[in-house]
Amino acid sequence: MLARNREGEPVDPVPFAVVASSAWLLCLSFGPLYLDAFAVSWPRGLAASVAVATATTLWAYRRFVWLVDPTVRSELPPDLRFRRICYGAVAFGAVLTFLSLLAFASGG
Repeated sequence: MLARNREGEPVDPVPFAVVASSAWLLCLSFGPLYLDAFAVSWPRGLAASVAVATATTLWAYRRFVWLVDPTVRSELPPDLRFRRICYGAVAFGAVLTFLSLLAFASGG
C-alpha cells in the first residue's frame, strides 16, 4: 500500500493499518454483544459497531496518513515514544474496565 500524506510525501502505513484493523476487530467482536447487555437489538448493535469502527478508521487515516509529517518521527526520542505507547495502553485498559463495570451494573 503506497500511502502519501497531504503534501504527497510517502508515509509508513503500518500505524494506520494497526489502529484501523484493531478498531474493526474490537468493535465487531464485542460491540453487538456488549450492546445486547443493554437491551439493544442485534441489528442495531451491529450497525452501531460498524459506525464506530468506520469513524475510528477515518480518524486513524487522518491522523496517521493524511496529516503525518515523516520527519517528526526521527526527531522524537525513543523513550518519549515508548512512554506514549504505555500511556495509550493504560488508557485502553481504563476504558475496558469502565465498560466492564457498566455491563455488570446493568445486570447483564
